[in-house]
Amino acid sequence: MTKLSAENQLGSSSDQQTNSVAEKRAKYHLQRTALISTLGGLLFGVDTGVINGAIGYMATPSELNLTPGDEGLVTSGITLGAAVGAVFAGKVSDLIGRRRLLKYLAIVFFICTLACSIAPNAIFMIIFRTLLGLAVGGASVIVPTYLSEISTPSIRGRLVTQNELMIVTGQLLAFVVNAILGNVFGYVSHIWRYMIGFGMIPAILLFIGMFFVPESPRWLVMKGKVQEAFKSLSTLRAQPESCKTEISQIQNALDQEKEIKQATLKDLTTPWVRRLVFIGIGLGVMQQFIGINIMMYYGTTILTQSGFAHNAALIANIFNGIVSVAATIIGMSLMNKVNRRKMLTSGIIGTTTSLVLIVIVSETMSKSPILPILVVACTMMFLGFFQGFISPLVWLLLSEIFPQNLRGLGMGVSTFFLWFSNFLVGYFFPILLSGLGMSYTFMVFVFFNILSFFFAYKFTPETRGKSLEQIQMEFQYGDKSGVNPESK
Repeated sequence: MTKLSAENQLGSSSDQQTNSVAEKRAKYHLQRTALISTLGGLLFGVDTGVINGAIGYMATPSELNLTPGDEGLVTSGITLGAAVGAVFAGKVSDLIGRRRLLKYLAIVFFICTLACSIAPNAIFMIIFRTLLGLAVGGASVIVPTYLSEISTPSIRGRLVTQNELMIVTGQLLAFVVNAILGNVFGYVSHIWRYMIGFGMIPAILLFIGMFFVPESPRWLVMKGKVQEAFKSLSTLRAQPESCKTEISQIQNALDQEKEIKQATLKDLTTPWVRRLVFIGIGLGVMQQFIGINIMMYYGTTILTQSGFAHNAALIANIFNGIVSVAATIIGMSLMNKVNRRKMLTSGIIGTTTSLVLIVIVSETMSKSPILPILVVACTMMFLGFFQGFISPLVWLLLSEIFPQNLRGLGMGVSTFFLWFSNFLVGYFFPILLSGLGMSYTFMVFVFFNILSFFFAYKFTPETRGKSLEQIQMEFQYGDKSGVNPESK
């Protein structure tokens, strides 16, 4: 008995070691796959952030000689393309697969970035920045989808929000590259071409990396490729039994989805559906009109107008990027601890206060040597509240408020309006800045922030701790607790 017991213990210990090794291997492959796929988010950040430092160089008469209107189109053309890319990316990925589409998007990123870096005139630049937006919009939809389909339920939230972190990291990386090139080679008028060209590096890494990640198991099951789905999933999970169980769950979920009639535009005649879609549109428009991208796209311009030398503004802008990354990390940790509405309205109060302070210091201390430092502090405050309280929360709410049969319509329409609002803000900001000056331009966005606060307070539903079905019931049958639980 003693010998048998010892053998059993030895066997048990061996099994535990084997399981431990398998779990470490699966965890490593999952983390590596997530890192590679979120290079799409990094590209999103780099390509939207790089223009911050490059626009000042390319606008000069000796380069592209941009008017304020041209500056707006060069900056925001990428978001107009993203609006279109976001709408069609889901359907294209359902046809050809998440992995293959990300590979194709990497090629679009590379070609369009190369074209922008050698642009001979404003028209050429605007066209290829808009085409680059197709890849940005596609990545903004497909990367979170892919991450949600390869992750386990226990880590899905953290893994999907990792993409948001990679976006702001990409913007920070672009700010750092801009500062280095601008300060070391700022005397070279065409240095902006190298700033933009930097985006080709992560595009190459994404393309190569997609050869080393599996296809989405859910997509493979959807296409009837069950054996391939098992092979794909087995690289990301420790136990074969769990792979079989998960594939069975995917099959059951897909069968249920086939039985659900998806909502169309005709369903907007139903009051509760129309109300829910309009709330989704409002959230998307609100997020952009608060003014985040006047900081991310024109931060260097704002700091230059405040009194910084251009090279110093490039360096100061790095601090904006650092705050964005830190605030995103903090916001991710708060999401499941604080009510959505309270977090959102608190964030808007913070962004409004930041913009008001910029107006006050610009008007009262216009000749003070500390004005640039105060403006930097205010922009950092703005970014802290926005990236920590508003940005990740809006995306989370959009993923929560739509029931399954309404998700395709609701997310598609809401995302389109979000990107189109992004385009409007990016296009009109330099025109307003040229015509009204900095103080009055920021007053316009103070007004938008006040409107956003009232919208968030009155219409944003509280979704924390509620199922999608419960949210649907509250909207469908008029339970006000689904809209404003604190108004009771």
